[in-house]
Amino acid sequence: MPDSPPPAPDAPSGPRPGPAWRRLWPLALLLAGLGLAYALGLHRVLNLDALAAHRAALAGFATARPALALLLYLGLYILVVGASLPGATVLTLAGGLLFGPWLGAAAAVLGATLGACLVFLAARHALAGALLRRAGPRLARVAEGLRRDGFWVLLSLRLLPVLPFWLVNLAPALAGMPLAPYAGATLLGIIPATAVFAGIGAGLGQVLEAGGRPDLSVILSPGILLPLLGLAALSLLGAWWRRRRAA
Repeated sequence: MPDSPPPAPDAPSGPRPGPAWRRLWPLALLLAGLGLAYALGLHRVLNLDALAAHRAALAGFATARPALALLLYLGLYILVVGASLPGATVLTLAGGLLFGPWLGAAAAVLGATLGACLVFLAARHALAGALLRRAGPRLARVAEGLRRDGFWVLLSLRLLPVLPFWLVNLAPALAGMPLAPYAGATLLGIIPATAVFAGIGAGLGQVLEAGGRPDLSVILSPGILLPLLGLAALSLLGAWWRRRRAA
């Protein structure tokens, strides 16, 4: 009787994770950017006092070299959001002050979206795979819900910033949400509040000259808050309707 052939090797159960440095290098770059920002003292100048002190110089530079000023503003906004530094609201006010309400709002929305996408991609590349492999059934259901209805849920969170911006950047990434709906919901969701703050910034020069401070609580006034609540409710209604049709 001929010898039986040797047993075939076990099939691989799935792709094995690569070396840790290949997964963690985007996150390391963001942390390096955060360290550089603190080393340069950006966390000390992203406030209304610094904006008031340097308002004339910044406005003069933006008038003399508008294209360069806009590019530098956009890069700074991406860095601040990507490194999760405080001060995005002050930057939005500065955008309205330097470039006007419409261009300032557009630049702030673009910078915030690109910075948030950088955080999203770094966190998803570095941590999402390991987290999902170790996730329990409850977290797995949350992740599946975000992958299915993440656009509408994230849109409601962006419209009503009840959670810190950096946390809303990270949670969808760790749940495995795709980039396209994440970027779309971020872009659309931050437009209303950003437009309000850029509009406040456009009139900030006279307020600062008089020694006053802008009233940022206007975002909580009924005329602004109620429409935002309505838009957030509509976005959640869209998620519910999609889930109902799928069921």
